[in-house]
Amino acid sequence: MIKKVLYAGSFDPITNGHLDLINRASKLGDQLIVGVIQNRSKVPFFTVEERIDMIKEATANISNIEIDHFEGLLADYVKQNNIDVVVRGLRASMDFEFEIQMAQMNARLYNNGVETIFLMTSPDYSFVSSSIVKEVFVLNGDIRGLVPDKVLEYMKNKCQRKREDR
Repeated sequence: MIKKVLYAGSFDPITNGHLDLINRASKLGDQLIVGVIQNRSKVPFFTVEERIDMIKEATANISNIEIDHFEGLLADYVKQNNIDVVVRGLRASMDFEFEIQMAQMNARLYNNGVETIFLMTSPDYSFVSSSIVKEVFVLNGDIRGLVPDKVLEYMKNKCQRKREDR
């Protein structure tokens, strides 16, 4: 029986592709933890707190979900939180090459039978990434339908505040 499932990522911002995977992963175990990774070597568009708020709003309809954040090794978080399964999303074959390496390294670091499950992204979102969404948005492109409506509001407000701070 799978008790705890972890789906981790930067979610900067959360996209409808992420939400598709979250909804599907929530059915795999008793509890789904969405882990927001804080990577100090990257400059995020949103703070960890903002990303957590957006995820909470976008997943309010899922009863068995918990939103958390961490930095450092995924394997350490998995061990500290007694995770049974780690879910990773795959958009294309390029993702598979990277993700299989990470899964194999993590399996070595877990050293306790934690499984990594790969879920294919819905074809509707196979081209969507947070990076592309941000780039198109900053260049005034239309990202409606690629992110939840509330996230689009967050993005517009964030850009407005940045303009006002100048």
